[in-house]
Amino acid sequence: MAVASQTHKPVTANMVSNEWIEKQMFVWFLLCDNKAQPQQRNKSKGKTSEQRVQQQSQAGVKAKHTCGQCGKAFSFKSALTRHQRIHSGEKLFICVECGKAFSQKVNLKRHQLFHNGEKPHTCDECGKTFIRAKHTCDQCGKDFSKKSNLTVHQRIHSGEKLFICDECGKAFAQKQHLKTHQLVHSGEKPHMCDECGKTFSQSGHLREHLLIHRGIKPFSCDQCGKAYAQKSTLTIHQRIHSGEKLFICDECGKAFAQKVNLKTHQLVHSGEKPHTCDECGKSFSRSGTLSLHLLIHRGIKPHRCEQCGKTFTQRSDLTSHMKTHSRTELYHCDHCGKIYKQKHNLIHHLRSHTGHEVCPCDQCDKVFTTYKDLKSHQTSHSSERPHKCDTCGKSYKWKSNLNHHQRVHEKNVF
Repeated sequence: MAVASQTHKPVTANMVSNEWIEKQMFVWFLLCDNKAQPQQRNKSKGKTSEQRVQQQSQAGVKAKHTCGQCGKAFSFKSALTRHQRIHSGEKLFICVECGKAFSQKVNLKRHQLFHNGEKPHTCDECGKTFIRAKHTCDQCGKDFSKKSNLTVHQRIHSGEKLFICDECGKAFAQKQHLKTHQLVHSGEKPHMCDECGKTFSQSGHLREHLLIHRGIKPFSCDQCGKAYAQKSTLTIHQRIHSGEKLFICDECGKAFAQKVNLKTHQLVHSGEKPHTCDECGKSFSRSGTLSLHLLIHRGIKPHRCEQCGKTFTQRSDLTSHMKTHSRTELYHCDHCGKIYKQKHNLIHHLRSHTGHEVCPCDQCDKVFTTYKDLKSHQTSHSSERPHKCDTCGKSYKWKSNLNHHQRVHEKNVF
């Protein structure tokens, strides 16, 4: 059997060299690709989470993980999990030294530096070491552990207010202050007192309120020694001593020490009576007046006269009644000379002469038919002397006294 002879192509030097070159090029390509990948990974590590999300969004990659509480989106589930601890208040990382808990591991590590005494941040100028890197405000010298806190603080000096309320246009330097303000519009009061159930829009107001239940009154008046749980209440009280009345009615010019008293007073001009009795339908401008009125329906008369045993629903009625026993205080009508035992009866009587509401002085028992006369009279209660002589500098409460005094200088001229 004849064996077919196989013909082999001769192997040339060119063929060997070409195969070797192709293999070398393939190896070189793999090496280059492996070097490029770690560089790319290192670059991505240097970027913040926000930059990575932005880069992915530009590349068409959407953030898949969304917070169900606030709608914020994250590209990684781990970032979402960390974020959700803000809403839940969960703090998984606990310091073994003191038991303080943190929501993030990095915050625990920073805290532990206090216990081990490690101070990794060194000043290049003097060599002094610190637990945290300091960020100092160049305006006032105040130090901050975080640069973001310094940035927020510097808005106080610049007056910059980036966060604007959509409802009323009021602007704030910090986002948190805007959020707190927006509770005014929504009416939301998420902070509740466990003692009495009263609710507050701010946690700070709740903390102040709790002092009342605990009987703690750290703010004392230096004039009379009266103590208060809240500094704002002390400030209002101190106006009694100073006589300061900052809140003035646009309608009649009457001044008040407290804003709430001005608002209540303004209901007199508007005629608004928002508080209605469910029993008889009678309406009142003040809630306190309604509360007193309800005692009539319930037959409650807690105020008793010690001299005759007569009882009254309101303390003011008892006070008026007590004057009938002493008969030392009488009210005279300047128009007809009629005498009354009680002031409110004189006020009611004066309407028959004037045909309109009268103006009683809140500092004494006098009653006036016009507001102008009342204002002139109230000068007698104050130490103010607004009418000053240009010649000698002497001052008077009333202009008529000044005019009389100036005649002395006129006589000297002639």
